[in-house]
Amino acid sequence: QVQLVQSGGGLVQAGGSLRLSCTASGLTFSNNAVAWFRQSPGQKRERIAAINRTGETIFYTYSVKGRFTISRDNAQNTVYLQMNNLKPEDTAVYYCGTARFAGSNPDEYDYWGQGTQVTVSS
Repeated sequence: QVQLVQSGGGLVQAGGSLRLSCTASGLTFSNNAVAWFRQSPGQKRERIAAINRTGETIFYTYSVKGRFTISRDNAQNTVYLQMNNLKPEDTAVYYCGTARFAGSNPDEYDYWGQGTQVTVSS
């Protein structure tokens, strides 16, 4: 059984930092690209960061570039999202997902984490 278990998140003041983790089991993690998405109420799930199988290719959406860092540790079957200088507009539920190629379409993803609430107060 494949599982992606997320940890981290919570409530932080603007300018603060949080780190999200996504740990996989039941699959060959190093064969999968991974992306972080976020979704606000009434909005579509948006890809914000992605990393390929080896960690050599990384994507960030414009709004988080320079503030968020995605990384992976294949030995630990874990992908991280370090979020610095958080803003109120970063408030959302964050999800990790695995796919062969970490594109922008959520329908292309095979497995998802359970979601983690991130709330940034002003």
